[in-house]
Amino acid sequence: MQIRASFSRRHAPPQPTGDAMNEDRRGVLFPRRLPDFHRLPPSPGLEHAVRWCWIPEWDLPAGEESRQVLLPFPACNLVVEPSGVIAAGPATRRSERVLTGRGWAVGALLRPAAVPALVPDPTSIRDAARPVDDSRLHAAVTRAITDTASPGDERRARAAALLSEWIAARVPEPGSPEDRDGALANRLADALAHPGVVRVDQLPERLHASTRTLQRLADRCFGLSLHSMIRRRRIQEGAELLREHADLTIAALASELGYADHAHFTTDFKRLLGVTPSEYRERAAD
Repeated sequence: MQIRASFSRRHAPPQPTGDAMNEDRRGVLFPRRLPDFHRLPPSPGLEHAVRWCWIPEWDLPAGEESRQVLLPFPACNLVVEPSGVIAAGPATRRSERVLTGRGWAVGALLRPAAVPALVPDPTSIRDAARPVDDSRLHAAVTRAITDTASPGDERRARAAALLSEWIAARVPEPGSPEDRDGALANRLADALAHPGVVRVDQLPERLHASTRTLQRLADRCFGLSLHSMIRRRRIQEGAELLREHADLTIAALASELGYADHAHFTTDFKRLLGVTPSEYRERAAD
């Protein structure tokens, strides 16, 4: 199989951020099961703080449910839900949520430069969340997203704008004295998303910073280790390729993703997702 000619990503340019990322759903393990889901680019001038805003909405008949299975991006989120506002920490494993009835959420996937201001000590809420006490933000976003008198696009754009304004008021401007290491943290995120990066020791030369400095940034702005984030990206990409290329062998995929062999890839995949690559491919096709 001409794997590198047909869909090699090892030497592709870094993944872009913002509007160009709206269709990137690598973290969604079963895209066919998604509810009505929208991604909006960050407000102008907020690209350093927000990767995108995301808004799911659902209205399921009584007795029906939608099971969402995710391997989230290695990042923090700020989320407004009917029950309140939360700061969600980075995930270390796949997560599941069963949707029933009617509901919505308005979230912002944060760039690492925004995390120190909005989610101090992200390591303390890995696979968890903490409440954000701001009733005004909650009320404003709730009014906007539930305004049935307005078209859906307008409701969602207004809700995302309100959340963006709240973030912009709290995250330091790029290059300001308060923005300690923000630019480097965002560059680290871009490097970690590059398919050519498969080992931690590749990062210092790319970013002109020591491994120790980069790991300190990872703890402060991501809440995860460098190694775990590289592994996450490889598994996300592997899951996407398994869904999209039915003729791709597991051995060829493992090689493309930089694994020593089929067994190491399968071990990593099952540790994060709970199923083998072959089992996942079968379930994703349903």
